[in-house]
Amino acid sequence: MTTLVTGGSGLVGRYIVEALLGAGYDVAVAGRTPPQRDLFSAPVGFRAFTLDAGDHPDTLFEGASSLVHAAFDHLPGRYRGGEGDDPDAFRRRNLEGSVRLFEAAKQAGIRRAVFLSSRAVYDGLASGIPLTEAAALAPASLYGAVKLGCEQALAALNGPNFCTASLRLTGVYGDLRPNKWDQMIADYLAGKPVPVRAGSEVHGRDVGRAVRLMLEADAARVGGAAFNVSDLVVDTRDILSGVREASGSPHPLPGRGDTAAVAEMECGKIRGLGWEPGGRDLFDATLADLAKPGP
Repeated sequence: MTTLVTGGSGLVGRYIVEALLGAGYDVAVAGRTPPQRDLFSAPVGFRAFTLDAGDHPDTLFEGASSLVHAAFDHLPGRYRGGEGDDPDAFRRRNLEGSVRLFEAAKQAGIRRAVFLSSRAVYDGLASGIPLTEAAALAPASLYGAVKLGCEQALAALNGPNFCTASLRLTGVYGDLRPNKWDQMIADYLAGKPVPVRAGSEVHGRDVGRAVRLMLEADAARVGGAAFNVSDLVVDTRDILSGVREASGSPHPLPGRGDTAAVAEMECGKIRGLGWEPGGRDLFDATLADLAKPGP
């Protein structure tokens, strides 16, 4: 049976597809246009899909037993604030469109559904309150509110024949190209100034493992639940330190970002299911790889 991955050609979706392919899954990606022939390490199917479609054709779920919903419609490079000047359309596509997808999947007989949520559901939480899945949430950003709404709608559909789960991802980094750090690394290697920021990150491969866990774990342990998925808090200097070491760049590193101000998501819940991220070793190996010239 096939696992359908919406947004599977995106920067995050690609890691999920590769994790599933590596585990022997039959995968189909759903999106506006077919993926490039050599985008993935093995052949995948394709299903036409948009979040703004009124109804989804029966063929969308044909032969599929599970769904991973990674698609999200936003301005390029922007999540918070990704609605631009049209918040109503943003909500309609991403919340209402996702709910229609979930309902259609259940009606079509899909057995498992995983939604890629975000740490943005914690936006607006008072300083000092732990970022745990049990926190009372009222996101201050539209992006966070839409993600939380999708989580809640999916959880409400959970049942004996439709196991659902949401993964609250932090920033996702990795070694696939194109890469979200390509421009920053290119600017540094060219001696240009680089803005300094700090944030929490998790490798795309670890996200892929978390998705597999949601698809394979006992339904009683994951059904209707949300799980934090995060690993490291790093700043721009941490990222470029690895690039400098691997490349031998003579350019000075930027100053430190305020990592102490970044609230970390607590991930004990998913670790209790056996998930372990790659930590600093995977981070360092990834930066060494990204320092190499691209194809």
